[in-house]
Amino acid sequence: MNDHEQAFVRAFIVADKQERYLAKLASPRLRKDFLSRLHHNLDYDPRFVAQIPPAEQSAAPIFNRLRRLGAPPQCYAIAANVALDGRELPLQDALDAIVGINNGVVLSCVPGVLAYYESEDMNGRFVLSRPMRPNTSLERTRGR
Repeated sequence: MNDHEQAFVRAFIVADKQERYLAKLASPRLRKDFLSRLHHNLDYDPRFVAQIPPAEQSAAPIFNRLRRLGAPPQCYAIAANVALDGRELPLQDALDAIVGINNGVVLSCVPGVLAYYESEDMNGRFVLSRPMRPNTSLERTRGR
């Protein structure tokens, strides 16, 4: 399991599901079970989620929003699409590839602080964010 994956679950998934999700992500055999949840039923903590308004649900506005919130140029993908899953990608390229394809994906921008989630559902595009902890720095996360 990658640092981005663990930080995403700890920061954005409801507490009673975290251990189960972490176990699934850590297991090559069970990982697909977690990834399939990305399509519709991700148990995110609603306190840290903002739905992207319908008029801004394309790659360019989402990219601009994430960058304004502190996203570095690279992100880490947790995706139902095996070609993207577990890869570090340029944020703009990742958004161009996934926005609107209706396939569950999380792009972790700053581990445990900022992520983008897209589900299969109509208007299912969300920014997940938490305040940056004092010992978290963008410089430290850029190399991950």
